[in-house]
Amino acid sequence: MPPVDYRNFEKVLLKHADHPDSAELDYYLSHGGYEGARKALTQHEPGQVIALVKASNLRGRGGAGFPCGLKWSFVPKSTPKPKYLVVNADESEPGTFKDRIILERDPHQLIEGILIAAWAIQASTAYCYIRGEFVKGYRVMERAIQEAYDRGILGPNVLGTGFRCDLTMHRGAGAYICGEETGLLSSLEGKRGLPKIKPPFPAVEGLFRCPTVVNNVETLANLPHILTRGVDWFKSIGPDKGPGPKLLCVSGHVERPGTYEVPMGINLKDLIFDLCGGIWKGRELKAVIPGGSSAKVLTAAECDVAMDFDSLMAKGTMLGSGGVIVMDDSTDMVDALYNILRFYHHESCGQCTPCREGTGWLEKIVGRIRAGRGRMEDIDLCLDICDMMVGKTICVLADAAAFPCESILRKFRGEFEERVRKGQGFTRKVLTGGPLVQPGAISAHNQERRIEAAHHG
Repeated sequence: MPPVDYRNFEKVLLKHADHPDSAELDYYLSHGGYEGARKALTQHEPGQVIALVKASNLRGRGGAGFPCGLKWSFVPKSTPKPKYLVVNADESEPGTFKDRIILERDPHQLIEGILIAAWAIQASTAYCYIRGEFVKGYRVMERAIQEAYDRGILGPNVLGTGFRCDLTMHRGAGAYICGEETGLLSSLEGKRGLPKIKPPFPAVEGLFRCPTVVNNVETLANLPHILTRGVDWFKSIGPDKGPGPKLLCVSGHVERPGTYEVPMGINLKDLIFDLCGGIWKGRELKAVIPGGSSAKVLTAAECDVAMDFDSLMAKGTMLGSGGVIVMDDSTDMVDALYNILRFYHHESCGQCTPCREGTGWLEKIVGRIRAGRGRMEDIDLCLDICDMMVGKTICVLADAAAFPCESILRKFRGEFEERVRKGQGFTRKVLTGGPLVQPGAISAHNQERRIEAAHHG
């Protein structure tokens, strides 16, 4: 694929996000808002909209990158059950904050995308499941939905076409697992947010055991532009197998962190060293997590790569949620991994043994290495645990913990071995009467011994 011309790229999804009235319906209508939905409902049959989106090669922006139109085509055409559209706005992946901008600054762009998707699958009811901490986004969306009802854009007669579509906001309660689509549906049904075994897939049996499509916020926000500007325009942006504009959230050790709208396929180095101003404080690049904390890490030498689904997969990692986490040469990779593992252990729903136990074991073992009480065999033990977790659970939270763990341990193994050696040297000094250069470590060790003794009676 030739280099992507990101410097002359015209913003699409965030084009109006900085306007002070960007969340207002009148402003949205003033620049052609809801024309895509009107075109879908008046000029295309539902099946034609599905075919159009399939032809565009729009892939899901929530993490998995599954073709959007193909997902819609799995919904049964004739069924006595109602069909549902569910918007996944539970943006909880560490390092990711792209959907929040759409929710807060351009809510009608999302609502228009919802109408197009609802028409395509013939769903008269849609739910937007929003992360509970997104208080502002929830309030902005509620106001926008009310505006849409007042103007006949939502309700029993959408845009005067006779099609009914009702949209309801539903707030989550801070559980990362509810970002997984079947866990989200369980929560939406009023149950504990536990992922479900697939098949059946939600398109066949989802919310309330009815056909359901779950789409990410950014995915739906692309739909109005595909309808108004056409498939050829959309496919002209980036690689043919996964084109379009892409929101990338850059955090960590760069001069200008933030959310960037770029053409799919921008080179990661161009993103970091040009758009983001390079590594802060004049330091050197050490590592990058390209797709949120669940993606495998790239070393500095591996960062000459296009930011698209297939290119990153070829590098052994993934685009994921588009959360680019940049680490400079001062980063302690032992600390970085421990921080990631603490999160996944805390967020595991506990339903599957490999995840429930494995995330806890990984956190404990890496924490032991970090505290200076590790053993050389702990590194390979962690790799073995990762192997016992990947692909062996109902959802991919176990994989999300194992992927960064396995990649960081393999690519930065020397840092873990050095931490073990330093800890062993300290232990020898303690046993031979040497100076206590790390009194906190030995007290933590004694505390753990006391806890273990208590557990064993």
